Amino acid sequence: MSDTQSILLVDDDTVLTQVMQRAFTRRGYNVTTANNIDDALSALGERQFNKAVVDLKLAQESGLTLIPQLKAQQPQMEIIMLTGYSSIHTAVEAIKLGATNYLCKPADADDILQAFGKTEGDTEADIQTNPLSVNRLEWEHIQKVLAEHDGNISATARALGMHRRTLQRKLQKKPVKQ
Repeated sequence: MSDTQSILLVDDDTVLTQVMQRAFTRRGYNVTTANNIDDALSALGERQFNKAVVDLKLAQESGLTLIPQLKAQQPQMEIIMLTGYSSIHTAVEAIKLGATNYLCKPADADDILQAFGKTEGDTEADIQTNPLSVNRLEWEHIQKVLAEHDGNISATARALGMHRRTLQRKLQKKPVKQ
């Protein structure tokens, strides 16, 4: 199998990476997994990848910081940002940093491969007529302020005028539906 069909999976959820590894292997890809940024960068030194799937939240690290490093070492690499903590702000940042696409979990191997194939914008995309809910707007705002403070919970809580533990509880919840 040539390296033209190689994927780097970066996610701190070992069960998910094992499931995804099997799914991509069945589809003919050579798959390398990494559970943190250091392991991902180490894998880059060992081989060429044409695709990568990077989780946004890697334990205490942000997958966003990995995107420019991947692109710097292997500029041809297509990158999908995969997350269970989606927000408009992180989606925009991922694309600006060089990600090909941005997907919300749960996503299976077919969804991811389809996202790699969709590199052009869609001028016919549906425009939502319903505004975001207040809870979703709060989630988006928290994510934006958190990114502005480089993931620092205490600084973000101070900026939002809330107790640090309250913010931590809000961040542990799944994102509110649109």
